[in-house]
Amino acid sequence: MKVIVGLGNIGKEYEKTRHNIGFMVVDELAKRWQVTSWQNKWQAEIATCFLPQKVLLVKPTTYMNLSGNAVREIAKFYNISPNEIAVIQDDLDLPCGKIRIRSKGSAGGHNGIRSLIQNLGSEDFARFRIGIGHPDKDRKKVVNYVLEPFNKEEQQLIQTAITVTAEALELFLKEDIDLVMNRFNKK
Repeated sequence: MKVIVGLGNIGKEYEKTRHNIGFMVVDELAKRWQVTSWQNKWQAEIATCFLPQKVLLVKPTTYMNLSGNAVREIAKFYNISPNEIAVIQDDLDLPCGKIRIRSKGSAGGHNGIRSLIQNLGSEDFARFRIGIGHPDKDRKKVVNYVLEPFNKEEQQLIQTAITVTAEALELFLKEDIDLVMNRFNKK
């Protein structure tokens, strides 16, 4: 079984914001796989798919900074190891629409990833990072920036990134993460 976690914030006001790129990719996968049934369980919205292996699509309802609380509960219930988890996150340090996949690593300043590492007790889960650009080094501007929607120029880049990330995740379900990184980090 594999778990695909999209990071984001719940609520209409956050739906199309930069910080919700993880939710957007999970929604794209749900659309591709014709998922119509979601459960609110373990502090998350969860859909179960069989492709033919069992896959959980997860959108934590804890808000970004506490995402690990939900993932910890799911991992514990299903006895899932961190290397069976793929997390989709926004990344301020990548240009808008750029995708970078990693098999593990530190939080890199991302509070949602920090929460996952703390709650899972491991850095050994795949990261599907999507660049959202960076306004500047002013922390206050960054906080506001991640909660803004993408502008018109960025929307096409982001839609392409969502599509390509969904393709990479579909390959992740069938192949080793190293193969996925080799294929998609070159684009």
